Amino acid sequence: MVVYVRFEGKVAVVTGASRGIGRAIVLAMAREGCNLLVVYEKNEEKAEEVVRIARESGVRAVAARCDVSSRKDVENIFKTATQEFGKVDILVSNAGIDLGGRLMDTTDEVWDRTLNVNLKGVFLCTQVAARYMIPRRYGKIVNISSNSGFGIAVSEEAAYAASKAGVIQLTKTAAFELGEYGINVNCVAPGAVNTEMLKGKKTDQEYAQFIEARKKITSLGIIGKPEEIANVVLFFASDESRFVTGKTLLVDGGRRDFV
Repeated sequence: MVVYVRFEGKVAVVTGASRGIGRAIVLAMAREGCNLLVVYEKNEEKAEEVVRIARESGVRAVAARCDVSSRKDVENIFKTATQEFGKVDILVSNAGIDLGGRLMDTTDEVWDRTLNVNLKGVFLCTQVAARYMIPRRYGKIVNISSNSGFGIAVSEEAAYAASKAGVIQLTKTAAFELGEYGINVNCVAPGAVNTEMLKGKKTDQEYAQFIEARKKITSLGIIGKPEEIANVVLFFASDESRFVTGKTLLVDGGRRDFV
C-alpha cells in the first residue's frame, strides 16, 4: 500500500524530465503522491518511460513536449497541465544544456542557444507558472542552477556558467516579487552528478578519469547521484520549506576549488 506524505493531491510541472536529474525528480515526487507533467524536448520514448514508472506509484502522469526557450511552447505546457489536472502547484525548471567551449571559441550560436535554454527558459517557465499560481496565492518554484554559477575554476564553460549564474539571480528576484502571493522560489545548484549530460561526448575511459578528478576536489570524495539532487528539490517543493525563499543551496559534495 502506498503511503503518501508530502505531495498527495499536488500537481507539478518538471522540465527536462526524460533523463538524469529531471527523471529522478519526477520519480521521487511520484513516490510521494504528486501528479506530474513530464516535460521533454526531444526524447519522447524516454519521457513516456518515465511516465509509465511514475504511474506505478499510483499517481497521474502525462508527457508533454516543449522547447523551454519558446514562449508558445511554455504557455502550451501549462495549458496542458491545467487541462489534465486542473491546477499547477509546483514548477521545477530543470531543463538545461551544456555545449561547452572556451571563451574565445564560443560562437554567437552557442552563446545564444545556451542562454535561451538555461536562462530564458527558466524566466519563461517562472513567468507563465506564476500567472497560474498568483490567483490561488500558492506555489512552489524550484530552479536548477549549477555550482558553475558561483564561479568555480573550470574552463570551457563560458556560456554555461553565465547562464547558471543568471538563474541564481533570477531566483532571488522572482522570490522577492512573488512572495506576496504566497509563492516560494528557490534554487538548487548541483556539482558533478553522474548523468548523460556530465559524460557528454567523453569516451568511457575519459569519463572515468574525469570522475576520479572530480572526486578529489570534493570534501566527501564522491560525485553525486541524480536521486541526491532530487531529495533536495523535494524539500523546496514541499510545504516543509514554507519559510524559505530566494535561496540557492549548493549540493556538490563540498567542492573545494572555488575561485
